[in-house]
Amino acid sequence: MLLSLIRMIQAFRDYQRNVAELSQLTDRELADIGLDRSDIPSVAAGTYNG
Repeated sequence: MLLSLIRMIQAFRDYQRNVAELSQLTDRELADIGLDRSDIPSVAAGTYNG
């Protein structure tokens, strides 16, 4: 139980860090890697199927 809670917190922190890093990219940089700003949440969550 405690271990799953720790993993969930860690996963949320990873998600937040990924969103923050991707959000710092310009629209041009995102386009260069085939992403749009609206794709950031799903990419950060690991559920992007672009």
